[in-house]
Amino acid sequence: MLKNYPWKQLERGQGFFVPAVDLAAVREAGLKAAVRQHVRPAHAAFVIKQGQLGVFFYRGPRVQKWRSEFSQP
Repeated sequence: MLKNYPWKQLERGQGFFVPAVDLAAVREAGLKAAVRQHVRPAHAAFVIKQGQLGVFFYRGPRVQKWRSEFSQP
């Protein structure tokens, strides 16, 4: 399992793959690393890449806050 997840090296829309057997543990560790590195939004997906099972971590696009017609300005 990676100890240093390269979140800070990624721009929005980029990602990295971590081969793993225990998918849930790797996903949790990777997302916790994103929080520690102040990376938002961070996402994880279970994938098979070139025949290897693992977790693909990626930075999503900037989340737009929206206001409804009922929200206070």
